[in-house]
Amino acid sequence: MSYHPIRSLFFLMALFFNPALPIAQAGLPTQADGQSLPSLAPMLERSMPAVVNISTSTNVQVLDNPLLQDPFFRHFFQLPNQPRRQQRNSLGSGVIIDSKHGYVLTNNHVIDKADKITVTLQDGRQLNAKLIGTDPEADVAVIQIAADNLTALPIADSDTLRVGDFVIAIGNPFGLGQTVTSGIVSALGRSGLGIEGYEDFIQTDASINPGNSGGALVNLRGEFVGMNTAILAPSGGNVGIGFAIPANMALTIKDALVKHGEVRRGLLGVTTQDLNAELVKAFGLKNKHGAVISKIEGNSPAARAGLEPGDIIVGVNGQKIKNSYDIRNIIGLLQIGDTATIDLYRGGEKKRIQAIIGKPQRPSLVGNKIHPRLAGTVLSTTQKNQVEGVLFEKIDTSSYAWRAGLRPGDIIVSANRYRIRNLDELVQVANPNAPMLINIQRGEEAFFLVLK
Repeated sequence: MSYHPIRSLFFLMALFFNPALPIAQAGLPTQADGQSLPSLAPMLERSMPAVVNISTSTNVQVLDNPLLQDPFFRHFFQLPNQPRRQQRNSLGSGVIIDSKHGYVLTNNHVIDKADKITVTLQDGRQLNAKLIGTDPEADVAVIQIAADNLTALPIADSDTLRVGDFVIAIGNPFGLGQTVTSGIVSALGRSGLGIEGYEDFIQTDASINPGNSGGALVNLRGEFVGMNTAILAPSGGNVGIGFAIPANMALTIKDALVKHGEVRRGLLGVTTQDLNAELVKAFGLKNKHGAVISKIEGNSPAARAGLEPGDIIVGVNGQKIKNSYDIRNIIGLLQIGDTATIDLYRGGEKKRIQAIIGKPQRPSLVGNKIHPRLAGTVLSTTQKNQVEGVLFEKIDTSSYAWRAGLRPGDIIVSANRYRIRNLDELVQVANPNAPMLINIQRGEEAFFLVLK
């Protein structure tokens, strides 16, 4: 009889739970059908050396009470002028994907702003890592270590994953050291979660916890299918909903980071919206898969290629489009100068149009051109982590904006109670001769501030 792991499993369950057998006879056998019991151990012994633990240290400036920032006050009480600094440490995981060059793939949030990155291999070796490049929008980073006898994970085509496939998560949860959890692929193509700017997640019920970030999600052959990144945890703990960046997406970004040190995302120049039942009926479509173009930017690659508002995009570069997030993710992985082959419906007629991805236009403006209280700042239009608004790129530490509590990275999402999506809209609602009420988004936090 040939060996069959599922049949063996049912055989063991029947043997163990058979009420007709005395308890003394219910010992677990070491074999079934004359074969050793199924185990993931051989595969994990090959895979685990390719997953590393990452620790970082970061020196951060401790913000003083505003009173302590006054030079006269500091001089009077003989306080040192050097800012107080504090060291912060964090833990995470990484995956060796190139043993020859020592490239390690991890999440950007694992090594973000780190002054020192230390990689610990499974054999106990500790190595200082060099930062190659980061992509905060997709939460991917590449670091490099110099060592011999490194093990790299073989790579699988993550596009072939199916819901129900068995997967194993390998990482460093809570700093415990290498830990393995198992589960299945619960869903594919998860997007619109607001976790990252570009989302196309694999969802899994394999336990992912703090410290697992950057670790490997592998299939039963030990092949890399995704990078563990985030969890949905309403109660603060693991509830069996974890997310991983697909291997194909992560490796495309890795190639750009190794080549350029950054991801040079291009611009198509379209604004799209998802199809609903009313739009499907209005456009005479047979199904609701796709996204409708609602706006074309002037002098953009889309305009030059002949795309029009009302076009229904159903495919880009051979990949089917279900919604607007699909378009954003696919275009977001293209580089300046790449060709986007777009399949669409226009008035019931199917067309194929090619557009050359162009350089994104992100104009910046000095703050005093908008409002006198924004002097000493540089602002630009941004769309970060699904937040559209005006980004503070730079803020002079001697400016009013800094003293008021604004910091680089803050995003203005409304001004004088008007929703703000770009610099032009901010300029329109700002009155240089009157106080301005702004709503700031800072990471997960939001607050109002009056500039007067």
